[in-house]
Amino acid sequence: MSSGSRRMKQLLVALLVGAVVFSAVYGFAASLSVGSSSLGAGTSAVAACQSGTLTASYAVTYDSSIPAYKVGVVTVSGLDTSPGHCATKSYKVTLTGPGASNASLAEATGTTPSSGTTFSPDFTTSNVNAASVTGINVVISG
Repeated sequence: MSSGSRRMKQLLVALLVGAVVFSAVYGFAASLSVGSSSLGAGTSAVAACQSGTLTASYAVTYDSSIPAYKVGVVTVSGLDTSPGHCATKSYKVTLTGPGASNASLAEATGTTPSSGTTFSPDFTTSNVNAASVTGINVVISG
């Protein structure tokens, strides 16, 4: 057998193995799904529990152990707790920063109130330097 024909066989075997691996991976990926009550890989539209916009702000206090101003209580306003909306749902509030990295600095979880338009997760014990915070992400689910 010549080296040219051996090389051709090796190339064909490599292409065949690559095609089989690609087909298997593609088949596994196609079987994953996303829904409103579970998470996998893919895309799915998830309805919001309210149409209005939430706003968030936070209080700061000086902490000599850092030493810097740190984030205390975050106040999330504009919550719709009318029947069928965002009342008594799980939430996660994440402080992000610094800069474009949007790294998670701290998270707080809880349940939205059954009435009213605000809720206030407490970040006091997280000791997050307020100067590092560039964003606040709020996720309400359930």
